Amino acid sequence: MNAQPFFDRILAATVLRMIPRQVTPNHVTVFRFAATPIVLYCILIGQYQWGLLAFMIVSFSDAVDGALARTRNQVTEWGKLYDPLADKLLIASMVLGVVVRELNLVLGLTIVAIEAAILGLAWYGHSHGRSMQANRWGKMKMTLEVAGVSVLLLGLAFGIPETLAISQATFVVAILFALISLITYGI
Repeated sequence: MNAQPFFDRILAATVLRMIPRQVTPNHVTVFRFAATPIVLYCILIGQYQWGLLAFMIVSFSDAVDGALARTRNQVTEWGKLYDPLADKLLIASMVLGVVVRELNLVLGLTIVAIEAAILGLAWYGHSHGRSMQANRWGKMKMTLEVAGVSVLLLGLAFGIPETLAISQATFVVAILFALISLITYGI
């Protein structure tokens, strides 16, 4: 039986088929680095509908990136180091660009601080010859952060104030998963 994650198999059977073989996971990571400022710009100028769409595309490209790497056997040391950085930059830019403004400064700064700690730990491990990849807690944290930002942008884009509380609760749960991820990172 294939040991690939279920979601990878779904993407391999659908989306990945449309991606030319010349496109590597590292290309997708570079796309995320380049697209994150565009997402942030949309948010900062109050174009929440465009920001939501752009955020969803960039967030989804993270899943595509990982699935490409695993299903095409193209995992690289560069990707192991810079894929998480691209994730952290996207989430941190959204937290600083909209979460601290619309929800809560302390909540936003807590998320950014934990993300920085996880990234610092990963880079420290890498510099000492340890390849440290996201664990299941970190993947759940990222999923919740993407959901929290998406719900917040959805509410702002379409004037649904109830989504603010849902988004805030999602971020609180994401922080719990982030702390577990931080504690168990590299184990």
